[in-house]
Amino acid sequence: MKTELLIIGGGVSGSALLYTAARYTGLKHVTLIEKNEDLANVNSHGRNNSQTLHRGDIETNYTLEKALYVKQAVDMVVNYATAQEAKGAAPLVHKYPKMALGVGNVECDFIRKRYTEFAPHYQGLELFEVGEIASIEPYVVMMRDGRWRKDPVVAMGSRSENVACDFAALAHSFVESAQAEQSCEIDLKLGAHVESIEEVGDFFMVKTTQGTIEAENVITCAGGHSLLMAHKMGHGLDYSVLPMGGSFYFTPALLNGKVYTVQNPNLPFAAVHGDVDLLVDDKTRFGPTALALPMLERYQYKTILDFFKVFRLNKDVMAVAKDLLKVPDIRNYFLKNLLYEVPVLQRYLFMKEVKKIVPSISFKEIKYANRFGGIRPQLIDKKARKLVLGEAKIDPGNGIIFNMTPSPGATSCLQNAEKDMRTVCQRLGVAFDDARHREELAHDFNDPQLVDQPEEALREAV
Repeated sequence: MKTELLIIGGGVSGSALLYTAARYTGLKHVTLIEKNEDLANVNSHGRNNSQTLHRGDIETNYTLEKALYVKQAVDMVVNYATAQEAKGAAPLVHKYPKMALGVGNVECDFIRKRYTEFAPHYQGLELFEVGEIASIEPYVVMMRDGRWRKDPVVAMGSRSENVACDFAALAHSFVESAQAEQSCEIDLKLGAHVESIEEVGDFFMVKTTQGTIEAENVITCAGGHSLLMAHKMGHGLDYSVLPMGGSFYFTPALLNGKVYTVQNPNLPFAAVHGDVDLLVDDKTRFGPTALALPMLERYQYKTILDFFKVFRLNKDVMAVAKDLLKVPDIRNYFLKNLLYEVPVLQRYLFMKEVKKIVPSISFKEIKYANRFGGIRPQLIDKKARKLVLGEAKIDPGNGIIFNMTPSPGATSCLQNAEKDMRTVCQRLGVAFDDARHREELAHDFNDPQLVDQPEEALREAV
């Protein structure tokens, strides 16, 4: 079997690539293979992520430059989802209130300054004082007995915005839309495991459990397994992987939307936040915790061996770990997250985190969300001896691209797909339909702070 482009991985990133290739390029034949029997069963599944469209305004560890770049990405997803809903499809994105909450004088000052900087670029962004917070999220500022919380609070956010997405449903929609394109033949192979990838001349011979595929271009979107495939081909050997597992907790429905807290600048991991859950009715989901786990997929213990194949422990990896643990906040964070895995104690410790958002939460209201949570394969650059934060991609320039962990996750699926498809089109001498792409997906990109900066500068900011 021959194909112009083979996509490995049927999560939301791989399916976005398939749709972009079918809809906006001159490619005539594209193949997507997925090792599971259904699409989006790993990190794109709603139980394994926070179901959040990250727009950058309430993610307090984002600079304005990064936030505006990410805003482009989420606008693409919303534009696609809106168009599908107009055709009669079920909603793919969902509107809720959202806010970044500052607690205490230092965080309140931070939120006020951030709001002043970000408000000109985000329509509908508001600064919420105590009274406004109470009208949107009463349990954030009021105790159960009617008393107000004692510590000062302020928030910035929106009263209603497309802020949540079932990324598994989005992945299925991308594939269905790609298959509907008449000008491009789509081959979808589920339950197909990659056994080997070999570069032969100008082609790649990809051996799978469902036969061998001859591809002019290959793009992998398989999380930590993408790095394993790269290593097997001799690429990306300067990288190791630190798989970070996130866990969640359920409470009764205490929030009406998403409430984020201020990120500790010394920590490269997300601060705890609370979210309305799209999969579980009448619950609020809090999390994630972050624990280094020796596996490439959460709860898939057979991937432990894959982890050790790609980990490649050496003095450089040890140096990164040593440097991380030198930072007291990071050292304490790792210890605390280890304790989060201890039954009973985990609920008590996590209750203290939740109290920052809902001060009246009680121990009996917090339940560990069993088998909820995924793995984020954080890369370690062994040559530079540092963690690679944000997008992780290996592109040797020979027609194969390895994508590990798009930043910020599934939100950037269409944005990353556009970048990769432009690379493929240039290599094959095939047209990319800029006019249609801008009209359908990218028509809202008009912020002068972005327009005046080159693409590479913005990517460096991310």
